Formats: sequence, C-alpha cells, structure tokens
Amino acid sequence: MRFRAAGFAFVLIVAVGVCGRAQDEKTAAAPGAAPNAVKPATPNPEKMDVLRQLSSSFEEISQRSGRAVVQIFARSYVTPDSSDNNGELLTAENSSGSGILMSPDGYILTNAHVVKNAHSLKVQLNVRTEAEARELGDRSLNRPLAGTLVGLDRDSDLAVIKIDRKNLPFLPFGDSNELKQGQIVLALGNPLGLDNSVSLGVVSAVARQIKPDDAMVYIQTDAPINPGNSGGPLVDSEGRVVGINTFILTQSGGSEGIGFAIPSNIAREVYAQLRAHGHVHRAQLGITGETITPEMAEGLELETDHGVIVSDLEQGGPAEHAGIQVDDIIVALNGKRMTTKHELEANVFRMAPGRQAMLRVQRGDEQLDLPVITEEESGEELDALADLVDPVKNVVPELGIVGLDINKAVHELMPDLRRPTGVVVAARKANTPYSGPTLDTGDVIYAVNRRVVGNVAELRSTLGSMKAGQSAVLTVEREGRLLYLAISLD
Repeated sequence: MRFRAAGFAFVLIVAVGVCGRAQDEKTAAAPGAAPNAVKPATPNPEKMDVLRQLSSSFEEISQRSGRAVVQIFARSYVTPDSSDNNGELLTAENSSGSGILMSPDGYILTNAHVVKNAHSLKVQLNVRTEAEARELGDRSLNRPLAGTLVGLDRDSDLAVIKIDRKNLPFLPFGDSNELKQGQIVLALGNPLGLDNSVSLGVVSAVARQIKPDDAMVYIQTDAPINPGNSGGPLVDSEGRVVGINTFILTQSGGSEGIGFAIPSNIAREVYAQLRAHGHVHRAQLGITGETITPEMAEGLELETDHGVIVSDLEQGGPAEHAGIQVDDIIVALNGKRMTTKHELEANVFRMAPGRQAMLRVQRGDEQLDLPVITEEESGEELDALADLVDPVKNVVPELGIVGLDINKAVHELMPDLRRPTGVVVAARKANTPYSGPTLDTGDVIYAVNRRVVGNVAELRSTLGSMKAGQSAVLTVEREGRLLYLAISLD
C-alpha cells in the first residue's frame, strides 16, 4: 500500500486530535468507581486502523528491503594527511560501510569511497538472510564472506563488488526521475557500525547540485544518515532503490537532517558498466560552452538570453562533425530545455558513448536540430594508480615515494608514455628524505644517473647502492616532457 507524505501528516494530526478530545470528555462512571471518573483515552478505531496500515507498510518494506542490505568491511592503505606518521608512506586503515545486493548471484553496489584502495574486503549478510541460510544448512553465510572489487568510478562515487554466493535476495532499481519533493523514503544501512538499521524521512530536494562545476546531482533527504550508511539504499514506498546514500552536510559531525543520495538513474547506468567492463565509459560532445548571462547576451548581441553558447569546439570532435559552430546557442538536448552549462553537462554525464544526442541550437534567427553521436571522454585518471599499489613491494624509501612498474594496467591509465618501462610515482611523502626538487604524483622515473631503471626493484637497488650525500640525477617524464631532477640523498 503506497502512502504519500501529505496523507501521513494528515493522519497524525487527526489521531492526535481524537486522543485529546477523548481525554477531555467526561463519561459515566464504571461500577464501583467515583461518579465523575474519566475513562482511558480511546482513539477512534477507524483512524487508528489507518495508522496501523501505514506502520505495517513501513515494517514490510524494512523487512523485505533489509534482507538485501549488507555490511562491508574494508582494510585499506592510505596516504596520511599529516607529516606525523612515523615516517610511513602508507598507513593501514579499517573502515566499514553498506552495500546493496543487486542480483541473486552476489553483485553488490556501494560507494567508491567505501572500498577505495582496499586490499581486503569482507561482506556480512543481513541477519535475516543468515537465519534463512541456517534453515537451509548453509552455515558459511553466518561468517563474513570474501569480496572482490569488480570496478569503481570516482566521478560518481560508485563501486561494484562480488561475493561467491547464489540465490541471494536483491533489490530492484526505481526511477529517480519520478521522485517528488516531500515523498516518503527510507534509508537503510549500518550507521556507526550498527547493522540492519532503518530511518524514515522525506525527499527534501530531487536534484541538488553541491558544487557549481560538478556534473553530479543528488537527492537531498532528511532521513537520518550517519557514517556507515554510505552505500546503503534509499528506497521508496514500493521498496525500490531510488538512491544510494552517500554523504551528509553537518556541523556537529552527526546527522542534521541534510543527507544526499546518488539518484538511481545515474547508479543504474554506472552499475551496468562497472559489472560488464570494470570501468565506466563516459560520453562527451566535444564542445566548450558557457551559460548565457544577461551581460553576455547584451555584450554579444545574442538573439536569446538563456541557453549555453558554444565558445570552442574540439577539432575533429563529435559536435564539429555534426555541424555545430562556435557561437551556436544550445537551447535543448533530446527535447529537454537547457538553460545552463551545468544542466547540459549533467545530462551528457548520464549518457553512454556512441549514443545519438539531438541538440537544438539557435543560430541567428533560426533554430536547428542537429544529431550528435557522442564519443568516449578521454583523459588520464592518475588517482586510480593508488588502486594498484602494494604497500610493501612498492615503497621506495630513498625517495619517499610509492612507485608502480609500468605494466598493462598502468598503460591503460597512461597510454601516451614516452617509454615502455619505468616507475610511476603513485604517492609521495609531504617531506622528502632527500635534498632537491620534489617528485609529483604521475611523474615517471626512467633512469638514475643515466642508468636505466625498468621497475621498482631496479630503482631501489640502484638507489640502495649509493652513499648518503651522493648526487642522483633522475630522468623523469612529467606531463609528456622529459626532464632531469638533480637530488642529493640524505
């Protein structure tokens, strides 16, 4: 049974009014009682039936949806924020979060920040699922299960992990575009490590932008969300996943009723790509655009005061191929009106490469509908280097860095490297253990004093054979250019 938020508020008001009136009314005394005795409050049974039905609906949603919510335990190696880390480049960190079973064969959707840099993942199933497992004689489900990272996407803060189990309960996606402000939702998860928790709230806003230059939008809710809820579902009155609980805004450190969830229509696309490919192919149009302001419209003598004006085109890109021109004004995408650069970027962000996007542009006095075939967004993801780190094998103490051998995985992240072998700087200490210029994350070390180093082991061996105070000239590639960095070992 589906209840709207407005109906819920009305029922509560009516019920409170009935109780108050019943207390004030004087009735005939029961046998043996004083003549003016007051009977206990007796709310109207018909009104209370409505409340009981509402409560039963929430109970059913919680019971049914909660079976597919899991607790995730991650052990990660992170770069300390401060220099007071006993000289360690990476420190171990234990954390926990929530996840959602999205298929009966053990695929789990969660937040990327829950599993980022994790070298060990454990998944604890819901206690109800455990109880069912005991009835089936599968006692292995009583213990945390090993999880494997399938893939993660930093832009959307989503990740998929897998456990080796079958016939598991799972949740379906809902349509986040259908959400309405004030609609009742439930947030499920494991806040502050308290497993199998549920909280009730409403949708405060359906498409909240947190940063002006961020293509992501979020569902805002006042359902209490706390650390540990990350990765858990925000479900509607039908028990469908309409959002992935992700973060809160708070001054106290606890929930203040301002929580944010990734819309399910974004999560659905990212989940499908991560499960199939381990990464997300994101679309781009090959344009640079700016939101038209009144000042811009006046100064450039534009025909309209709203939309996105094209200030530049990627040479040979999809928009140029489609006939888009500089100074065209994009007023709609796939029939949806576009008034700001953010609206355009947010809608393209949700598209997959190779899809047709119909752009309506204003060019002078006429409007044109031009089909653009999106292309995959390119660019290096140096943050992803941290996922490949082994905290023991990859440390180079003489330079205060964590390095990675150039292999197939690194080539996929950095396809335009000048040489086929070397050591990529994945992380570095704030204070260097040598004198001289600092190395940056993403730098690639090819040689020391002209001696080629093809991997981390060779780099450590070469530096380890040198004496304190000896000069070491590193041949480094930085942003596509080769340079020498002269340092003195401490």
